[in-house]
Amino acid sequence: MTKIRTRFAPSPTGRMHVGNLRTALYEYLIAKHEGGDFILRIEDTDQERFYEGALEIIYNTMEKAGLSHDEGPDKDGGVGPYVQSERQKSGIYLEYAKKLIEKGEAYYCFCDENRLASLKQVIGDKEIVVYDKHCLHLSKEEIEEKLNSGVPYVIRQNNPKEGQTTFHDDIYGDITVENEELDDMILIKSDGFPTYNFANVIDDHLMNITHVVRGNEYISSSPKYQRLYDAFGWESPKYIHLPLITDENHKKLSKRSGHSSFEDLLEQGFIPEAIVNYIALLGWSPEDNEEIMSLEELIQKFDYRHINKSPAVFDIVKLKWMNGEYLKAMENEKFYEIAMPYIKETVKKDLNLKKILDLVKTRIEILPDIADHVDFFEELPDYDIAMYTHKKMKTNSENSLEVLRDLLPILEAHDDYSIDSLHELIMKYIAGKGIKNGQGLWPVRTAVSGKQMTPGGAFEIMEILGKQESLRRIKIGIEKLEQAV
Repeated sequence: MTKIRTRFAPSPTGRMHVGNLRTALYEYLIAKHEGGDFILRIEDTDQERFYEGALEIIYNTMEKAGLSHDEGPDKDGGVGPYVQSERQKSGIYLEYAKKLIEKGEAYYCFCDENRLASLKQVIGDKEIVVYDKHCLHLSKEEIEEKLNSGVPYVIRQNNPKEGQTTFHDDIYGDITVENEELDDMILIKSDGFPTYNFANVIDDHLMNITHVVRGNEYISSSPKYQRLYDAFGWESPKYIHLPLITDENHKKLSKRSGHSSFEDLLEQGFIPEAIVNYIALLGWSPEDNEEIMSLEELIQKFDYRHINKSPAVFDIVKLKWMNGEYLKAMENEKFYEIAMPYIKETVKKDLNLKKILDLVKTRIEILPDIADHVDFFEELPDYDIAMYTHKKMKTNSENSLEVLRDLLPILEAHDDYSIDSLHELIMKYIAGKGIKNGQGLWPVRTAVSGKQMTPGGAFEIMEILGKQESLRRIKIGIEKLEQAV
């Protein structure tokens, strides 16, 4: 059996789009599911779009996502170089284009911009150039003369105008197009660089790629790839086209959505494992319908034949839920490490930050949520005394004031502010007074936090704040209530 070899071939043009990361992930899972090789190839033939620092983004994204490649620019597997501009320097693409010219499957085109502009047609709402094969009819002598004179040229694919071309996709099945619909696409540009479409075919063949995964927007150009494989007499790889990823409004996921790239999501406080898990489910699901899966579990379960054809909606609410599940299950030490920068932005006081993080770990979905949960530790908010009135707890301003006045001297005389000791102390008071637990605890929690909702109850908060600050806040509560009653 042929060893499965897949490749991820990003262009270094900036942040990695969620769709590109899904392509990389699926390529990785297809290879690893079968014990195959996953290759990283850099497609930098579009020099105008080259983005400084983009190579670093690609490497960092792959590393953070856990998608380690078996071969690539930094890991030679014998079929390199793995950067297209380096391959181009060796003349490899021009060499193969000339082989097609010899076979009559490609031709030199010397048309200038003015002539091409005159061929523009409006189809639908798009203006496109439909090339008319003008240069296909040049004689050998005319071609030689132009080449020797240094006239700029491109090399075009020579597609027939009669008949049909059939291309097979493993998700969509056979796709047949009328050849008259195929334009003579450029293979080698006037700067000597190959087009993305042509370089892909050459490189995939020379690197023994068995499966190619890409977005279904490329389906329309796939018959042209098929014709290139047929022209060379090569076997084409298996093609797997993925459904579109849309936003919540069913429009293509764009930069405007604010969460279209891996880096956007990291900056918004999502963790890589949750992002990868979620992206795996954009267009595919396992037979057991499990949702939370590690990369190892994804490798075991991934069967690309279960990829959907219909568009996948990127649901940020679902991703937040999944991220929260990952945070809950995370080992405490790892959670402290990733959450510390977020809590330190809000809590500047010398408090036990790990204890505060223990309280919020199961309550947040993304890391920036921490701030709203913990800000009261830094500073008591100026709260409304209406918060002391709680129907269920049977509290109001009057009985809350009574509880706080009773407890103040008891707490002042007490030095052990550990959770257990405070629990014993306050529960003893509640029992002695003959009131319900909530009636005694709600006023204390309100006074020490100044918030309706808090991570942890009165005892946990007081342990973290310590004796002095807890008493200061209870006195403020008494003052606020005295002014109102």
